[in-house]
Amino acid sequence: QVQLVESGGGLVQAGGSLRLSCTASGTIFSISVMGWYRQAPGKQRELVAVIRSGGSTNYAGSVKGRFTISRDNAKKTVYLQMNSLKPEDTAVYLCNVDILNLAYWGQGTQVTVSS
Repeated sequence: QVQLVESGGGLVQAGGSLRLSCTASGTIFSISVMGWYRQAPGKQRELVAVIRSGGSTNYAGSVKGRFTISRDNAKKTVYLQMNSLKPEDTAVYLCNVDILNLAYWGQGTQVTVSS
């Protein structure tokens, strides 16, 4: 059984920063891909950023240059540093990990950016 626990969301003014964390627990030998998605009210879930076991990353165009994804394999944790936040970044942010081709999701953490 794999569990993901997210933290770090909250309310911030436009231009501010937040750092999200997501830690995996359970019987885990290796995690190939770790990532963050987000879902705003009335919108589809969208990819924010992913990082692979080798360290390569991909970002959504809307966050490139503002967000940075990183991971600590020993701690089974993925981070999302979010800078220069905009009101359109408001959403529930969900952690996702791929373990042996199975996808696991966290429950999500709310990020609200006020103008």
